[in-house]
Amino acid sequence: VQLVESGGGLVQPGGSLSLSCVASGSISSIYAMGWYRQASGKQRDVVAHIRDGTPATYADSVKGRFTLSRDGAKNTVSLQMNSLQPEDTAVYYCHAGTTDGTWYSDAWGHGTQVTVSS
Repeated sequence: VQLVESGGGLVQPGGSLSLSCVASGSISSIYAMGWYRQASGKQRDVVAHIRDGTPATYADSVKGRFTLSRDGAKNTVSLQMNSLQPEDTAVYYCHAGTTDGTWYSDAWGHGTQVTVSS
């Protein structure tokens, strides 16, 4: 599975951005998709994620501000980010969990920079 992100950029505090991720390859093997982020000097943490048949889950820091959506064909996941704050500044990575029924693996995008600054 290959993942390509788009939609990052620079936004002022309180603003909004939308990130999108398109999967290609063995998309039928995808059972979960979502977004992680990694701020400079920090570890990569989950932002929002969704597994087949379950509702999306969110990091506490983004609940009520970010919304994750996944399309019916399961090859696109989007993250609508509202009320952005400087602490949301990070590289955002699209993630997909894949399985062949026996083995599980992870696929990652290259990342897209989100900068929140006045």
